Amino acid sequence: MSEIDQYISKFPEDVQQHLVAMRSLIKKVAPDAIEAMAYGMPGYKSNGKPLVYFAGYKNHIGLYATPSGHAEFQKELSKYKQGKGSVQFPLDQPIPFDLIQKIVEFRVRENASK
Repeated sequence: MSEIDQYISKFPEDVQQHLVAMRSLIKKVAPDAIEAMAYGMPGYKSNGKPLVYFAGYKNHIGLYATPSGHAEFQKELSKYKQGKGSVQFPLDQPIPFDLIQKIVEFRVRENASK
């Protein structure tokens, strides 16, 4: 079992489902990204640079797409609690996987252009 599988397995079943879906989406959008634990959470790198990270919590899923990823989608993310380079998707609401896909796609393009 990988470190990321172990990480996900520590959460309640309903949270695990969201984490597995998040991981699958990132791997689909960025199939060449390197997956590894970083900062205590699943992280991805593309072109040798950080791409995105995600984390599970009791009441939300956190997405960390660096400040640029969040700045680019500021309007769409405005209804969610945010920090610099982070956003919280509450577990009592549908997770916006379409928006997350757009953010990851943006970050892949951004890393490829640097």
